[in-house]
Amino acid sequence: MKTVAYHNLGCKVNSYEMDAMLQALRQKGYQIVPFDEKADIYIVNTCTVTGIADRKSRQMLHRAKKTNPEGIVVAVGCYVQSDTQAVEADSAVDLLVGNNRKKDLADILERYLEGAAQESVIDINHTSEYEEMRLTSTTEHTRAYIKIQDGCNQFCTYCMIPYVRGRVRSRRKQDVLEEIRGLSAAGYREFVLTGIHISSYGMDFQQGQEENLLALVQAIDAVEGVERIRLGSLEPRIVTEAFAGGLAALRHICPHFHLSLQSGCETVLKRMNRHYTPGDFLNGVNLLRQAFGHPAVTTDVIVGFPGETEDEFEATRQFVETAGFYEMHIFKYSRRKGTKAAVMPMQVPEAEKSRRSSVLQSIERRDSKHYRSHYIGRDVEVLFEEKKKIAGEEYWLGHTREYVKVAFPAQGEDLENQLVTGRITGFLGDEIMVMEY
Repeated sequence: MKTVAYHNLGCKVNSYEMDAMLQALRQKGYQIVPFDEKADIYIVNTCTVTGIADRKSRQMLHRAKKTNPEGIVVAVGCYVQSDTQAVEADSAVDLLVGNNRKKDLADILERYLEGAAQESVIDINHTSEYEEMRLTSTTEHTRAYIKIQDGCNQFCTYCMIPYVRGRVRSRRKQDVLEEIRGLSAAGYREFVLTGIHISSYGMDFQQGQEENLLALVQAIDAVEGVERIRLGSLEPRIVTEAFAGGLAALRHICPHFHLSLQSGCETVLKRMNRHYTPGDFLNGVNLLRQAFGHPAVTTDVIVGFPGETEDEFEATRQFVETAGFYEMHIFKYSRRKGTKAAVMPMQVPEAEKSRRSSVLQSIERRDSKHYRSHYIGRDVEVLFEEKKKIAGEEYWLGHTREYVKVAFPAQGEDLENQLVTGRITGFLGDEIMVMEY
């Protein structure tokens, strides 16, 4: 029995695809072992969203070869797709598998071991085929990530993703529902819909097959056993009164929404080729708050985009102060070869990017604690996931519907995958709240 070690980098789409690849390998009899162990085969599911992601991908590929020089190192995914020639030339890599070929990885590996030559990296920009995968279990035991689409048609000027993931390709609703029914029957209670640009779900279907994200969520809400539905990152323009109201009418939707901002300055958004204004974005946030009361709204922000002046950054700072996010993911602009932003003039120095990042991070910490504090003294529903020792004491850890992390003192009972309602009494550290019931 051959052993396989793996390391996954990047987004939740990668996580889903990694689970699917491991499932196929297990079905063929491979034994999965930890990445730091000596294995026959190493699989690195790569990422290329930033320069740091590229570097981490290379590091993990080289680490694998160093761990076992005789092992087969397989580079998979976005970094492979973005710079195939460089990966082919890397002496640490034995086999390349691009996007839209992950479903075939087990078969590709078998043919490689038999000595058969093969093409395993396709021209991703000229395919309309959705890569069908289906999970019967995941690496998590309570929450399952469900991939519903791939690709992106937005072509933001800083982003490589359309070039390494291709155009929008949506999964058939029936396939999504069948996967969720199977996972629900297996005990999973929460489902997170993920993709490269889930707001585009259904736009590639032909006339007579019209589908959209809201209709898909409404169908999932009716599946027996589903307790929670959580949405991945949303395009701000999808949030209309009808969309927010339609979600709010569902029993199982979690009031936790990630709207990707990137900048709170209109001129920067235009240079980024983002198709909304700060006012449009704030209107979407307000619609969600009107529909859900106190939803958790999170976002992404890029600092130091080419040409970003101090006044433009100040506009972003003021905007995030006004919006009051639960969490912000703050990224320093990363120059990506082949994108329009990479050749824009007035590239911002790294030191200035770091300063601006620190300013927003301090706002993020303050606003995040403020949001969490709202729940002190209130009853919340928590889905418990795991037991951990914190400061010498054992706790069950889980999340509310708003994705606030909550701890409950372990007292002998098994709370894994249990929904429990209790009262928040305060904080355990900066990011975890304590519950009693």
